[in-house]
Amino acid sequence: QIRWRYVLFIFSGSFMGSWFIFSLLWYSVAKNNGDLTEQNPPANHTPCVFNVHGLTSAFLFSVETQMTIGYGYRAPTDICGSAVTLLIVQSIIGALIKCFLCAVIVTKISLPKKRAKTVSFSQTAVISKQGDKLCLLLRVANLRKTLLIGSNIYGKLLRTSVTPQGETIILDQVNIDFMVDAGRDNLFFICPLTLCHIIDKNSPFFKISVDTLHKQDFELVVFLDSTDESTSSSCQVRTSFIPREIQWGYTFLPIISRSKEGKYRVDFSNFNKTTPVTTPHCAYCFYNVDEHLPGEKRGRDNLGFEVIEINDAADMTKM
Repeated sequence: QIRWRYVLFIFSGSFMGSWFIFSLLWYSVAKNNGDLTEQNPPANHTPCVFNVHGLTSAFLFSVETQMTIGYGYRAPTDICGSAVTLLIVQSIIGALIKCFLCAVIVTKISLPKKRAKTVSFSQTAVISKQGDKLCLLLRVANLRKTLLIGSNIYGKLLRTSVTPQGETIILDQVNIDFMVDAGRDNLFFICPLTLCHIIDKNSPFFKISVDTLHKQDFELVVFLDSTDESTSSSCQVRTSFIPREIQWGYTFLPIISRSKEGKYRVDFSNFNKTTPVTTPHCAYCFYNVDEHLPGEKRGRDNLGFEVIEINDAADMTKM
């Protein structure tokens, strides 16, 4: 995940450093054998490496050896065992450096650039009635033309809970299932999707009402695991919602429309916009209408009751 300039710096520095280190070793081999110019070798002297008589020529031979250039002007002889050993060691280390750095470059190129940042979640979540169910809704959209395949969305509710034995569990994790009309797994991200969590008796939101929602202490973390179609690289995107980022009694504005030509259009200006709708003030009320209904009248009307007006200016009896 490091930047390209650092990758190129490491790539160049690895080769330059290895060349220079081995040039010092080749210079040491030549010096020990008396091959250097300042050592005045005799005319019949056989060097360990032909035409290596200084640090510069040792550096050039190091580059030729490690990069397998082979100009033919400098070559090792068989009279120095240290030179043969050093030649083998440099060849192996040079091959390892090439393999490692090439793998880094290929991985860097094939890695999708900031793929997770091209998946957008809605800024808020909403709770409203969807058909005969009370649901928590949120939106997610893929902003790139390349599809995300094998997508799976799930959530975790992080909260502090107390067990029946009186034990306090900090950051207790509760699974939250999300679904769309097509199901829970392998979502087809051809357009923005509205994800739905059904608030029923098994949901941790069942005992929460519109009056107590913002008094709760929890964080809803939503994860999206998917694979990029073009690179087959997996990516994970996540977002989170705290109680004040959840709107009770609201729903999202529609963003998909169809033109007269039969083409579908997505209006991302409405991606985060919501509108109020009629919603029960708690899930228990929604599923138990006979027991408690918002706005329900209590008692009976007395049809014989007569309403009279009281005149404030009426005379008062003096004692």
